[in-house]
Amino acid sequence: MRTKLWFLLVLACVVTVAALFALRSTGDAQGRGGQVDLLARVVAAEAEGEPYQGQVAVAAVILNRVESSQFPNSLSGVVFQPHAFESVSNGLIWRRSPSREAISAARDALNGVDPTYGCIFFWNPSKPVSGWIWSRPVAVRIGSHVFAR
Repeated sequence: MRTKLWFLLVLACVVTVAALFALRSTGDAQGRGGQVDLLARVVAAEAEGEPYQGQVAVAAVILNRVESSQFPNSLSGVVFQPHAFESVSNGLIWRRSPSREAISAARDALNGVDPTYGCIFFWNPSKPVSGWIWSRPVAVRIGSHVFAR
């Protein structure tokens, strides 16, 4: 009986340590896979039909916002910031599954690829946008999107 109790105690300790190590190794509760999925969902919703470089650029802008003191300091904080992205506000990110291309674009951006050279804004000028956005210095145009600082 004592041996069985001892075994269960050791097993519980091992499971606890393994769970703590798994959380620590991901760096955050979401983990790298969750970051890729969330970023790819935004790319799919905001940049479907855009050239691959434009999809990477959209993902890069989101990551640049995470690094900017003007925005929340986490990926989910930036993505779910109220009114930041139309596709989040209207729920499109949950209705559109990310393509392999959107997933690759998200991975490239997470690995440091940034065709926008540090931009923190993007928009499609053929869609209705707030006039204040045009006060931002435009750095590059890729596909249908404008990228600005």
